[in-house]
Formats: sequence, C-alpha cells, structure tokens
Amino acid sequence: MLKPLRTVMTAALLTIATYGVAAELAGGHPDTYVVKKGDTLWDIAGRFLKKPWLWPEIWQANPQVKNPHLIFPGDVLSLAYLDRVAVQEGPRQEAPINAIPLSEVEAFLKDLRVVDEFESLPYVVGLEEDRLRSAGNQTVYVKGLDNAQPGQRYLVVRPSQRFQTLDPDRCCEPSGRRAETLDFRGKRSWGTESLWAYQLPPGGGEFLGYELAKVSTATVTRGIVGDAEAATLLVDNNGKEVRAGDRLIPVEAQSYDLQFFPHAPAQEPAVEKARVIAVADMLTSGGTRDVVALSVGAADGVDNGTVFSVWRQGSVEVDRVRAGIDRSPDAHARGEKVKMPDEFASHVMVFRTFDKVSYALVMDGIRPTHLGYRLKHPDATN
Repeated sequence: MLKPLRTVMTAALLTIATYGVAAELAGGHPDTYVVKKGDTLWDIAGRFLKKPWLWPEIWQANPQVKNPHLIFPGDVLSLAYLDRVAVQEGPRQEAPINAIPLSEVEAFLKDLRVVDEFESLPYVVGLEEDRLRSAGNQTVYVKGLDNAQPGQRYLVVRPSQRFQTLDPDRCCEPSGRRAETLDFRGKRSWGTESLWAYQLPPGGGEFLGYELAKVSTATVTRGIVGDAEAATLLVDNNGKEVRAGDRLIPVEAQSYDLQFFPHAPAQEPAVEKARVIAVADMLTSGGTRDVVALSVGAADGVDNGTVFSVWRQGSVEVDRVRAGIDRSPDAHARGEKVKMPDEFASHVMVFRTFDKVSYALVMDGIRPTHLGYRLKHPDATN
C-alpha cells in the first residue's frame, strides 16, 4: 500500500487567482518534487516560480496546509492546476527546510549585534594578576555591575564597526583601504579583527549604529564587596581573549530567528538611503552566499526574510556626439550629460534586523554585489 503523500503545496495554484499565479510559474516545472535534505525554500521556490520571494503569498492561499512555512525532507510538492489534492501529513523525522542553511549565517546570528550606543555598558576594568589578556577559565573584573549576583551570565562584546549612510556622490568609489574598525573606546583602529573586511570610505550622513562583536561569555562569581569597585567574573573557555575595555551585556536565551521566509518588502526602500554598506570577508564586492550589511532596518519596515534586488547605479556620461570626442568630462556644458540606466546585480534576503541596519545573504545574481549598490523592490525592472 502506498504511503500517504505528504503534500505541502497543492491547491495554492487552484484559487480564484489561478491564472495570475500560473503566469509566475517558471517554464518546464515538474508536476511533483520530492523535498531532499539540503534543499532550501529559495531553491525549491525557484524551481516552480519566476520569483521565489512570492512563495508565501502563493502557498498560504492553500486552505488545506496547516503551516505552509514548514516543509520537510520527503514531502512531495505537487503542482495541481485543476483539482485540489487533499493534504495528508506524515511523520516529521528531520528538521524542516529553511530558506538558507543556518551554517552560512551562524556567526552573524550569534556573535554580532548593532546598537545605538555602547559607552554606558559595563566594561572590563582589570584582569587576573594584572594581565593584558585573559583567556578561558580566568578571572576578569568589571565596573558597572553594581547589583551583580553570583551565577548571572554575560556576553563579553567589543565594538567593531560604525555604520552610517553613504554620501551619494561617493557611494560607489572603490576605497582601496581597510575597513574603519573600532577599538574598545569606539575610536578608529586599523588593526582590529572584524568579519567585515572592507567598508566604504567616510563622508556619509546619518549615523546608523555601532556593531558589537562577541568575544566570549562569563559568569559572575562575586559581586561588589567591601571597598572594591568591580565585580568578579570567570571567563568561559569558549571564545577569544578578553581585554580591558571590553563591554558586557546580559546573555539572551534567543535573540535571533532560526526560520526565514522570503517575501517582498512591506514598503518601497528609500532610493538614496537604502544601500549595501559592507561586504563580509571580501574586498569591495561579494557573490552568491556572501553576507552583506544594508543601511535599512526595522525602522524602515524591514524584517527577517525581506528580499531586495540590488542595482548598480547608472553612470552619468558626457554625450560626446554633441559635446565632442576630445572634450573633458569635467568641462561639459549643461544638458550634455546622459544618465545611464541602473544595472541589476543580485537578490539579497535579510536574516538579521536591527533598528537602522540589517544583515542579508546574497541569494542569486548575475554580477557581483558591490559596496554602495542600491536596494530596490525585488520586482523592480530599473
């Protein structure tokens, strides 16, 4: 006897909007597809749809699917045009399929956060035996934990980046120099380790936030006693060396999402503000499955799963037919410039959102995703 089909997508294409939805189907799609371990929602949706970020709107139209967000290895995805197929869910023996492999963004989920300020946070003021660095299973002394109780857990963090909006006139210039990373005071430090290898040169506008990078974790062993002015903490043996000036924040049980569902932005991004402002582990550009930082966040209506298209801003060229072939671009007459169209580069999906900054993963593209490139609605054509 055949096992029940565990069908997750069936009648999504059978609603009143069947013909409109069918227009978004990718050509040559199969009638059914068996979900395999290692698949992602983006890849699967790309097999069926021209626009993978539309899958929630389409799949949620299926009244039989209890949770269209959760699909599992072994599930059969059925494209039925004329007849509804009853949903018969089978046992769930493996983890559900995500939009992206968590391993590709784990460090950005667990180890980084963006805050408006960090100067008011408690900080390491001294180390065991007056050392310059403190490793695992060693003691550090922290100022600012006045009410600390033994057993309380803290993250030890370090400011690593200062994010800001970009100067539109300089947004796409290759800087050719290292990222402007920070020391524990929030001052420039060209030698500080960072996940972002390069960043755009200064000259931007609005301040967006400070990025704090996890150094280690520590446990309070003794609060402030007697005439001491610092609490005592024991550093866990699971991170980098702690140093004076590192900041502390309480450990959160879970401060990030583990499931991501691609969708279009709730509102059109601001053209001049919404940009790629950093690329991880690269020089000035990244490709598919690289992480980028964006100059928009929750305050701009961005949430996890938001998909943007990324565009190279069209150049403004001198019309040399009218201005003359030997004429300098800097000496052109008014009205002799021609604005070139913007050029599509890639799609990115947000997986971590802060107030004014978000982290995104490059999902697909036809050219590198460069610092300063514009963010637009994923359906944008120019």
